[in-house]
This record gives sequence, C-alpha cells and structure tokens, in this order.
Amino acid sequence: MSASGEIRLISIVLPVYNERDNLENLHNEIQKAISSLPYDFEIIYVDDGSNDGSFDILQKIAQKDKRVKIIRFKRNFGQTSAIKAGFDFSRGEIIITMDSDGQNDPADIPKILEKLFAENLDIVSGWRKERKDNIVRVIPSKFANLIISFVSGVKLHDYGCTLKAYRREIVKNLELFGDMHRFIPAFAGWFGAKVGEVVVNHRPRTKGKSKYKVIPRVFRTFIDIFFLKFFMSFQTKPMRFFGSSGIALIFISLLLAGLTLYQKYYLGVWVHRNPLLLIAIFFFLTGFQLITTGIISEFLVRIYFFSSQRPPYFVEKVIYGDEENRSS
Repeated sequence: MSASGEIRLISIVLPVYNERDNLENLHNEIQKAISSLPYDFEIIYVDDGSNDGSFDILQKIAQKDKRVKIIRFKRNFGQTSAIKAGFDFSRGEIIITMDSDGQNDPADIPKILEKLFAENLDIVSGWRKERKDNIVRVIPSKFANLIISFVSGVKLHDYGCTLKAYRREIVKNLELFGDMHRFIPAFAGWFGAKVGEVVVNHRPRTKGKSKYKVIPRVFRTFIDIFFLKFFMSFQTKPMRFFGSSGIALIFISLLLAGLTLYQKYYLGVWVHRNPLLLIAIFFFLTGFQLITTGIISEFLVRIYFFSSQRPPYFVEKVIYGDEENRSS
C-alpha cells in the first residue's frame, strides 16, 4: 500500500453534464487548491453527453492547462459510467472524484489527502455536514445513508457525496453500473478496504440547473440498496439465497400436505373443502421456482465473472492537454 512519500501522480475526476457556466471558475479553484501540494496532478473531465456547450468550454480549458484530459461520451450514460471512465483513463496512484456543479469545494482536496495519508486509509469520503440543499433532497438522503451503513457495515454519514479519494488499487478492477458509484465505499469495505470520513464544505449551486429528480432517485437508491445487500451476502453463491428459501417453502408445503392427509383420514375433513391443500401446492410450486431461479443465477454469476468486461459507456473522443500523454 502506497505511502504519501511514494505518490507521484494524483488524478482528479469530474463527471460533467451540462455545466458550462460552472466549469471555468471551478477549474481555477482546482488549480489554486492543488498549487501548493507536492504532487503531480492530472485533471480528467468526463463529458457525459452534454448539449449546452460544456465540451467547448472544456476544450478551451485543456488548451490552457496541459494537465487536463477530456473524455467525451457519445451520449449521456449517467454519473456512474462517467466515474468509471475516469477510473479507467486515469493514471494516478490516488484518484479524487468531485462534482462539476461547484457545490463540492476544491479547497477540501488537501484535507482529504491529508486524512488518507495520515491514517493510511484506502478511501476517504467527504461528509457534507452543513449541506446546502433543500429539505426534499436532504431527508431522503439521510434515511438512505442510515440504511446503507446498516446493510453494509461501513458507517458513513454521507454516501452521496461525490468528493472522495481512492487508492488506485481499490477501484481499478471494480465493475460499476446503474447508480452504484455511491456504494463504492461499501463494496470496498466488504473486500477489506479501510474507509474513513472527513467533514467537507458544501456550497449552494449558483449557476446552472440541478439534474436531481427526487422520486426517481429515491426509488433507484432503494433498489440499489436491495442489490447491495444481496451482492454482499450472496455475491458468488446466489443458490444459497434462492435455494435455501425454496427448500424451506417445499418443506412447509410437505408439512401442510401431511396435515391435510391427517385431517382427511382421522378427522373426516374432505380434501376439496380444505384450503390447506391449495396453500401446500402454492408453497411447493413457489419453492420449486426459487430453486430453479437459484440454479439459473449460479450460471449467470459464472458467465459474469468469466466473460470479457465491457465498459458501461462509449467514448466518442479523448482530448489531452499534454500531447505527450496521447499514448498513455
């Protein structure tokens, strides 16, 4: 595990979607924040299918700063895919992610790195303790953080904060999809990574429009939490979940069938008048379906782990501020 003295390059990854009014000022703030740090930096902007001219602004930034790399998607693939692309195209031993809307404060970058190195952590997550969002966003977020912390065992106050620092070895082979970027600390913690948290500044959005939609985001988050629990408990052995549930239901169905026979022969209750028989049949068929699902899931898991890994995005263009890095 790398110590701070061995770090040569740090990558900063920013997903961008229709943020043209924020980009130049944000980049200036990043330059100021990292100017006094004793490391080399690369700044990776992932244009996630912007249609407001953000790409043109990014090109101008790249012309002025050779540390900039722009990854342009063919269309909008979502924040998780943008972060995944940033991981894939980065070269740094440490990778920092942050939003491009200006709400994350680049001045917190030194603080996050200090926490990472001082405590020899693998991941440091920002905690927006004084969050500058409306209550409609804050309350569901707090509730989700409690559930994620409980399910994963990795106690964080703010899984949704994009401002995080990762050691490269932790995320380089991590497969991300859906909206799973916010769960990276939970997945990494499950694999044994050391995860920490530090309070960071959170600023109100002053330019542009938020892409946050409350109901779809809340719904997707709770679906992802269910997947997280299933993944962490039965990642490589789905048959343990489906199979054990199916066997339990079949066992109950046999007990009910036995009780039905007992009632018929000893109590004189006719089968066609006994609802227990229908319940027994229902439990048996459901149990059989669960076992079948478990078998199919086992095959799908094996296909997943042995198939070639296809990235969840399509890159249209990569632009380098430093022409020498084109071959990297």
